Amino acid sequence: MTTTQTAPATWSRAELESAFAHYQAEVEKACASRDWDLFAALFTEDATYLEHAYGRFEGRAAIREWIVSTMTTFPGSEMPHFPIDWYLVDEERGRIVCEVWNDLHDLGDGVRHGASNLTILTYAGDNRWSCEEDVYNPATFLRAVRRWSKLAREQGRLSAEGEAWMAAFGAR
Repeated sequence: MTTTQTAPATWSRAELESAFAHYQAEVEKACASRDWDLFAALFTEDATYLEHAYGRFEGRAAIREWIVSTMTTFPGSEMPHFPIDWYLVDEERGRIVCEVWNDLHDLGDGVRHGASNLTILTYAGDNRWSCEEDVYNPATFLRAVRRWSKLAREQGRLSAEGEAWMAAFGAR
């Protein structure tokens, strides 16, 4: 695991819980509106975002550029929600560690499509985060998107962008 920035141990559990609830509400607003500036605004100007498949992003502007690009192209454009399955509060380090489910659109088959990752958020105060690190296996995500895309194609619901993605990454 990559080392994340260390926050001063001055945040109460109540403040960390409140800031995390705010984070989740803003992510849901960003998902509903597809306005990813809302997500970027959750971070300090000098924040670091570590994403194991895409790399390291330094500063809110870089985070914004990455999240807009990622969430407006396939498969990110097919992810309407990012619910938290569980989380823990690390008061000593001012962190939240959680499991995030990356939902793909519901295909009506009763199956939850997507994959999860572990996220480590380092709090900076004032409802802002100084660091986020997403930890996951990219191969698991690839398999999940392939499965979903095949089902969406069978239902006639795979977009042209999804078809292009499948042509590039869908073959096993």
